[in-house]
Amino acid sequence: MGKVYFIGAGPGDPELITLKGKRLIEISDVIIYAGSLVNPEVLTYCKEGAKIFNSASMDLDEVLAVTREAIREGKDVARVHTGDPSIYGAIREQIDPLEKENIECEVIPGVSSFTASAATMKKEFTLPSISQTIICTRVEGRTPVPEEESLEKLASHRASMAIFLSVQMIDKVIEKLTVHYPIKTPIAVIQKASWPDEKIVLGTLEDIVEKVKAENITKTAQILVGDFLGDEYELSKLYDKSFTHMYREGK
Repeated sequence: MGKVYFIGAGPGDPELITLKGKRLIEISDVIIYAGSLVNPEVLTYCKEGAKIFNSASMDLDEVLAVTREAIREGKDVARVHTGDPSIYGAIREQIDPLEKENIECEVIPGVSSFTASAATMKKEFTLPSISQTIICTRVEGRTPVPEEESLEKLASHRASMAIFLSVQMIDKVIEKLTVHYPIKTPIAVIQKASWPDEKIVLGTLEDIVEKVKAENITKTAQILVGDFLGDEYELSKLYDKSFTHMYREGK
């Protein structure tokens, strides 16, 4: 039997796929990719003769049907997701029924949009004295969020936060964040991080809604919020010349 590879294609730049992910796409007989988000340039890695399906127009049953048919024929399947498939990738609902049929699956991690967004701004989520915690979440929309994970409750930690799938409800996001974050807290909205047409909007909780609407950003954007976006922080102990650790004696 063939095998199914769930591959994280990264945030957009086709070079941000892992070496393993690229290799598996190159050898797979069937490619099912999330066409609404995955950069189509990733398909240039496919071998000649590979069958390619765009899952943007398919439902779960159709995706599983194509996968099962390929496996029955002894073919390998590359199921290509955007970013990292373990974050909002909807992979469990695909893997569980396949494994019940003894179809072997493997997940290949990828670069997430929230790390790509921080990278493009040259920012670090975990700054000494500022934040040592990253919260990845979303605001409730058509997909509900558990009450104990509501945005206003998570905001009470005042940690570094990455908010997915929510820019179309930016007003609601800011309303919930300002329950706990000060109104002057820095915030960034990054649309299509790592793509050629990437767009970055910087502001505070006070003015970001107006700025985002002026740029007409309504989808494929990451919202980052927290004082890690500012310029005040302490230096790390890691490279402090007076700090001793197992690899270096402090001076």
